[in-house]
Amino acid sequence: MSPCFLYGLYTDSKEGFTLLIPSSWTKGDGATALFQDASMGSNNIGVVVNPVRLANLGDFGIPEFVADKHLQAERLKESTKEAELIAASERSGDGSLQIYEFEYIIDSTRRGKKRILTSKKLYLLNIVHSDKPESPLEPHKQIILDQVLHSFNAAA
Repeated sequence: MSPCFLYGLYTDSKEGFTLLIPSSWTKGDGATALFQDASMGSNNIGVVVNPVRLANLGDFGIPEFVADKHLQAERLKESTKEAELIAASERSGDGSLQIYEFEYIIDSTRRGKKRILTSKKLYLLNIVHSDKPESPLEPHKQIILDQVLHSFNAAA
């Protein structure tokens, strides 16, 4: 039996996005919106919003190309020893909004999920969760993070 987990809906009406946040996570400072796991502050959910002139994500490239560019940027960070893409996908959101989702591992101690979408703005949702090879992400935590990831949406 999986544990019951409560969420709250976070809405940023100024930037035009919504997402579910685990109820035990607290709002922090940084990014457009930042939430941290109360039990482990290095686990976080962040949203960054930037204006763009592109009509859709396809103008950036296919999901694998965009994921590769993201991982190249991660590899340039001094703290990153290794970055590996696990999955890249594309789907349509509300109002046929084009969405790219990536899952990746950085340094084999941090797992990340990223959801990118555009609607006259570029929305970047980044979910970071620390785990280690000897203590991988528990299945119920994976489900929680996936629910947050898939809840993220912007006004079309």
